[in-house]
Amino acid sequence: MKNLFTLGLLGCVFATGCRTTTPNTSASGGQQPVSVIAFGSCSDQKRPQPLWDDILAQKPNVWIWLGDNIYGDSENLDTLRNKYARQKSNPVYTQLRQSTSVIGVWDDHDYGVNDGGKEYPRRRESQQLMLDFFDVPANSPRRTQEGAYSVHTYGPKGQRVKVILLDGRYFRDPLKKEGRNNVPDPSGDVLGETQWKWLETQLTNSDAEVHIIGSGIQFIADEHPYEKWANFPTARQRLFDLLAKTKPKGAMLISGDRHIAEVAKVSIPGLGYDLYDITSSGLTHVSKPHVEPNRHRVGEMVAKLNYGHITVNWGQKPLSATVRIKGDADSTHLTQTIQF
Repeated sequence: MKNLFTLGLLGCVFATGCRTTTPNTSASGGQQPVSVIAFGSCSDQKRPQPLWDDILAQKPNVWIWLGDNIYGDSENLDTLRNKYARQKSNPVYTQLRQSTSVIGVWDDHDYGVNDGGKEYPRRRESQQLMLDFFDVPANSPRRTQEGAYSVHTYGPKGQRVKVILLDGRYFRDPLKKEGRNNVPDPSGDVLGETQWKWLETQLTNSDAEVHIIGSGIQFIADEHPYEKWANFPTARQRLFDLLAKTKPKGAMLISGDRHIAEVAKVSIPGLGYDLYDITSSGLTHVSKPHVEPNRHRVGEMVAKLNYGHITVNWGQKPLSATVRIKGDADSTHLTQTIQF
């Protein structure tokens, strides 16, 4: 794999035809299609990290961090910086960085505060530390934009994958609570208007065959009392309506945060295919086995160390992707085929 990759502007990593397109974007015009994409979340830098060798063995073209990439939980920038350095120095993760395109976005613990949104006072400074962790060049437009959202496009036309990573922290309104539980706030927003307009631009007339849209928190699940897009039902519906309006080919959602793994599915009128949300969490620790309602769940809920694995089946018509929730020792906890 190493001969396919080289560092470039904006995190663009393919050696052939690498180009800078628009702000928040990395792109490839190379002839090698991306077929294997791995992703995960919730990695405590203090804990054992047994999954990196399994992930490395899969030889993914792309690794996506989906948040809680460290457990920072501090307004002290030196504290956050040191925790990022500890995570980044893991020797097997270092091997992955050397062989694979590594991209990502934050959730709350790496952002700096549990369940935090736009009220977090060090968000601008924290964003720079996150970009350092992802080796984003100093002259990248992502260094000057507000918010950590980004888009990364891989592969030749006809076999193109677009990864859209949404920032659900920087602009997000505070959570509405009743006691310790979050409750829906129809007036609240997740992305902010600038990011909404940017997202519509990325989806409108996109020439990608597969669109992977990532967020730290779950998109589809709406029954549990924890963080989720459904805490902001107007914003969640706006996202679904935008997908129906723009009709991107082969869209799927990926998320983290929950210390479990699961697959959820909804039907969006006008989209033309079922929309799946694949949740993978966590890399170093998970919840104890328990029963949790999710009327949209497909298959079982997984409470074992896990990461997500997507194989794009380019040779199949209609196009499909095979999604797996994988674990230690090359175990597979869950498999789902998604047809577009």
